[in-house]
Amino acid sequence: MLPDGLTMPATSRSPFFAYLFACLLGVFALCGYWYGLGQPVVLPEVVSATHKLQCASYTPFDKDQSPFDQPFKLRPERMDADLALLATRFECIRTYSVTGLEALPALARKHGLKLMIGAWVSSDPVATAKEVEQLIVEANANPDVVSAVIVGNEALLRKEVTSTQLVKLINQVKSQVKQPVTYADVWEFWQKHPEIAPAVDFVTIHLLPYWGDYPWDVNVSLSQLAAVHDSFKGMFAPKDIFIGETGWPSEGRQRRSAVPSRVNEATFIRGFVAMAEQQGWHYNLIEAFDQPWKRVSEGAVGGYWGLFDADRQDKGVLAGPVSNVPLWPQWLAVGGLILFATLLLGGRVRTTRAALVLPLLGAVAACSIGTFGQLTHATSRSADEWIWAGALIALNLLVLAHGALALSARIGWRARAFAALERRAGWLLTAAGFAGAVMMLGLVFEPRYRSFPSAALLLPALVYLLRPVNAPRREIALLTLIIGAGIAPQLYHEGLLNQQAWGWALVSGLMVAALWRSLRVRKG
Repeated sequence: MLPDGLTMPATSRSPFFAYLFACLLGVFALCGYWYGLGQPVVLPEVVSATHKLQCASYTPFDKDQSPFDQPFKLRPERMDADLALLATRFECIRTYSVTGLEALPALARKHGLKLMIGAWVSSDPVATAKEVEQLIVEANANPDVVSAVIVGNEALLRKEVTSTQLVKLINQVKSQVKQPVTYADVWEFWQKHPEIAPAVDFVTIHLLPYWGDYPWDVNVSLSQLAAVHDSFKGMFAPKDIFIGETGWPSEGRQRRSAVPSRVNEATFIRGFVAMAEQQGWHYNLIEAFDQPWKRVSEGAVGGYWGLFDADRQDKGVLAGPVSNVPLWPQWLAVGGLILFATLLLGGRVRTTRAALVLPLLGAVAACSIGTFGQLTHATSRSADEWIWAGALIALNLLVLAHGALALSARIGWRARAFAALERRAGWLLTAAGFAGAVMMLGLVFEPRYRSFPSAALLLPALVYLLRPVNAPRREIALLTLIIGAGIAPQLYHEGLLNQQAWGWALVSGLMVAALWRSLRVRKG
């Protein structure tokens, strides 16, 4: 028994069986797609109730907070709960500033954690002096908890101080505390400024392969990391080398063959910990919790380096099975609704070809809109990005309605709805082309922090490639030129190993073909 509006003509059995076959194929494809994305992966574990890891970076912000908030206020109850959780997995935590963290040493003592506390060194000499002064006070007041102090974090990378100024600050702190003193920066900046090394008690380097100039996949990145560590060990001997930051993002855009995902984050972290403990390295993982505020300055990927998410839920990075899309059943349900709505909207189809195409159109729409929705949920950073994403989803739903009604028998209200959408189809295509052109320009000229929006344009490209419509010719010609001209440059910039870039190039090519075909449609 089919739902009302989905019945087939009794005089034609062929469309009915074609329709039934296509429906089953669409359902299987939809289920297989989301199950394949969300299937848990089992990896070797590196942490247990009897084995804790060394150290993790900790920033005590809730998901609705950032260091740029005015007034700046941290919540002691949040820090207490966070340290209670981290104490089950780690022996120490690393901080980057002392401002607002006056309660942290007592809480660390309460939960049996050691602290590596840092002073935030910036181009503001007054703020820097205040940080350094407070750092000295905290270190001297809590010698049983503070195991080391870090004067500055990537200040040379940001070009906020000179190496001479930095050495002066390090020596100032060393003369007033008993703990070992260090400075932390990306490993390349230690190579550029070896004059810092004599001033510190140990060298703290950041090894973040994803952000490298030539990023590779997880396994190659682990090998490269080991090679860099060994080279630094010889370069600065006999000083100890401390890996102050290393990790992998769980969401965001691919860079060359470096793919952010929960499975890849778990693979990297677990592989690194096993290697580090086998080699006797000292390390700190970045970071304890996802920090949504970082997405504003670092793109979507910046907010997803945590071992736990922003709600303090375990992401499965350290132990247990891990899934790239743990909420896949919910997205499957959303896709099921989109598929059913497509079939209901299409209703009685006219031909065997339409009977085959309608369910498959619904399945493609369910996968593409759901994928873009999941991407939007993970990566949108501001109100304007949410509005942009909402507009693209609305555009996809209108295009889906137009495509489904074009396949229907178009009787009654379906005929009227189709006529209304048909009159505006040219503008729907133009809107899709405009969105494609805007996103292509962003990925060509400012790609570092932008995700690939392939799923947002797949459905309009396919629908209007297969069914060209009349559209404003000058606008369409310009959009075709912009999108088409950007395909090769963005592929060149991303490298031929970037599958996400290839996916965007393919969808862009389909959009170019759809726009080009519309230029051949004459009005009327």
